[in-house]
Amino acid sequence: MRLAKRIEKLPPYLFVEISRKIAEKRAKGEEVISFGIGDPDFPTPSHIIERLCLAAQDPANHRYPETAGLPKLRQAITGWYKKRFGVSLDADKEVLPLIGAKEGIVHIALCFIDPHDIALVPDPAYPPYTLGTILACGRPYYMPLIEENGFLPDLNAIPAGVLKQARLLWINYPNNPTGAVASIDFFNRVVKLARQHNLAVCHDGPYTEAAFDGYQPVSFMQADGAKEVGVEFHSLSKIYNMTGWRIGMVVGNADMVDALKRVKSNMDSGIPQAIQYAGIEALTGPQESIQEQNAKYQKRRDLVVDMLNRIGVEARSPKAGLYVWAKVPGGYTSVDFADDLLEQVGVVVTPGIGYGKSGEGYVRLSLTISDADLVKGLSRLAEWHDRKAGLEQRSKLT
Repeated sequence: MRLAKRIEKLPPYLFVEISRKIAEKRAKGEEVISFGIGDPDFPTPSHIIERLCLAAQDPANHRYPETAGLPKLRQAITGWYKKRFGVSLDADKEVLPLIGAKEGIVHIALCFIDPHDIALVPDPAYPPYTLGTILACGRPYYMPLIEENGFLPDLNAIPAGVLKQARLLWINYPNNPTGAVASIDFFNRVVKLARQHNLAVCHDGPYTEAAFDGYQPVSFMQADGAKEVGVEFHSLSKIYNMTGWRIGMVVGNADMVDALKRVKSNMDSGIPQAIQYAGIEALTGPQESIQEQNAKYQKRRDLVVDMLNRIGVEARSPKAGLYVWAKVPGGYTSVDFADDLLEQVGVVVTPGIGYGKSGEGYVRLSLTISDADLVKGLSRLAEWHDRKAGLEQRSKLT
């Protein structure tokens, strides 16, 4: 048999490889502490689970759901956006629930990318922006995110010839993996570029609610004219610790939302309705858990950043998101450094090169790790540093 060329072009998904390495170590009986995957370790709030269980007992929720989702869920999403960002949305035309934001992110490329069309993709970035483009037989053009520019893409540096062939522009703030944040001014510049070059903008914003030190991230939908040119993907995974329930949404431009709905109606059967009712409860019920868990994430952030800087791994404190982006020590590639930590002290970090060429020289550490494992992991990072210092000292003596 012969695989399609689009499949041959797909690189191994980053976290699959990380999981494989962890499994190998654990199969040998070794304890591994992972700062790898951004999967919240806190449980879904109990009131959400209670609503899910109640809905699961209703036979009406045992049947096929609709792709467009329950009207009450779409209304809950519009209500949340209005309360949180002051953004008004039409629940019937500008909102579409998703089976987790990831599936919508991949599928939307099918709505806009024909063979050889270009998608403007940040680098480093969440891999599905590129993967969706490849599956649609398009070409990613990578926009470097560098520290000197606050990990924002230089929109003026995109060549005119590339813009002529581009159909999609991806942005993501608070950013994964760098932890950078964006202002309304930046989003307004994105809207201006999109208007000039007839681009469809896709903003991935699942980390807006994970914020620290009093900072409150903005939504792309708050930019002037955002709904004219783009959509925003969001998710209940990171806000309400619902990664396993697979529920998210896309909001914004009605034509873009409708195009994605048309694709999805031919590819899936929607979100199970019991989970939709859990989503309604999440968005409309008590919200206190968000600030409580952010306080815990902030404490973890401070401990991780402090330890990294103590052992010579330069890291800044992010204002938002669930990750710390850190420079690898001199003499290492990002993969070499990650492998060294895993082999020497059983600690997993994610090599920056896995997020794109511009991620080289960095590693990402997730804050979604239990407090007990965090303490162990930080102790092991200190142990790695002490071992390295000891080896260097012995080398000088000999």
